Amino acid sequence: MANTFLTPSVIAREALMQLRNNTVMANLVHRDYANEFISGVGNTVSVRKPATFDAKEFDRDSGIDIQDAAEGSVDIKMDKHLDVSFEVTDEELTMDIQNFSEQLLEPAMQAFAQKIDTYLTALYKDIPYYTGSAGNTPDAISDITGARKLLNANKVPLQNRRFVVNTDAEDKFLQLSAFHEADKLGDTTGLREASLGRKFGFDMFMDQNIADHTAGDLATDGTMYVKGAVDAGATELTIDDDTSGTLAGSVKDGDLLEIAGEQYVITADADASANEIAVSFYPAAPTGGIADNAEITYTATDHANNLGFHKNAFALVSRPLALPRGKADAQKAIVNYDGFGLRVVYDYNSTYKKDVVSIDMVCGVKTLTPELAVRLIG
Repeated sequence: MANTFLTPSVIAREALMQLRNNTVMANLVHRDYANEFISGVGNTVSVRKPATFDAKEFDRDSGIDIQDAAEGSVDIKMDKHLDVSFEVTDEELTMDIQNFSEQLLEPAMQAFAQKIDTYLTALYKDIPYYTGSAGNTPDAISDITGARKLLNANKVPLQNRRFVVNTDAEDKFLQLSAFHEADKLGDTTGLREASLGRKFGFDMFMDQNIADHTAGDLATDGTMYVKGAVDAGATELTIDDDTSGTLAGSVKDGDLLEIAGEQYVITADADASANEIAVSFYPAAPTGGIADNAEITYTATDHANNLGFHKNAFALVSRPLALPRGKADAQKAIVNYDGFGLRVVYDYNSTYKKDVVSIDMVCGVKTLTPELAVRLIG
């Protein structure tokens, strides 16, 4: 047993390493960390989006055209306050850090990693672009190349493309010859263990936290149509059916529509009434709008949401919580690295006369650019 007392700084550094090692999705998306303290959960911070530029043809007569870096910004609510607190004995606090980590920190950070991955995979609801068949597990190379085709159509950069699939899809893909010799890639333990190798332009991973979508039950015994022409740029439309049908039920946030060959996602729950239903959708109606009586295909089957995406499609944002004033410096610490930040505070449970180690972080997640991602439903 070591005779060095484990300080909050030592525990925080080890906890951060374990967190980075155990996450999958969090290591694949855009991360943003800044040192300004926030007072608590619920704060909103402004985060710069990665810059974009327009390649313009050079005109020697007029010279170069200086462009502003079109970074833009997005507000992200820091609404996730994760905490793992556990009692420790004097003997545990005098362990060497390796044993302390194996017994306590690694399980704690695995819990953090699972929760963060769950938050990120739930962002599928923002993505209208999809391939695959609801209710049927992807099992062919064409499922992956179909997702690639959609990203290519949206002019997504070829670099930094990732694909995360659930356990069912992983099982099917591993039976394909293209995956038999998949190299194990990645910089951290979680990524190495989850990696299926780089295939068809994607770094591919399995994530146990892929989200399942419970679809609405909107149905008709006829055919669904758009009621009334929808102007270009509009984000609302009304669905009805032909005169022979009866439309009833509801739609859910994240449900999928296809209209005139274009894909859309419903952005709010709604209920049908009097044989029609008004829905909000994304992306906005294209140039030329949507024609009256355009036929609608609605995905009413529950489905898993495997995700193919560019790094900048989604963001994980973390900010440090202020250190408690009622604690001595030796009882508290903050550590941050590579877009992750943790706070560790020592406390004492006088009822049971035991020390308490509390590890927490505040974070938020958001879809930055839906066009940089695609859902492979299954």
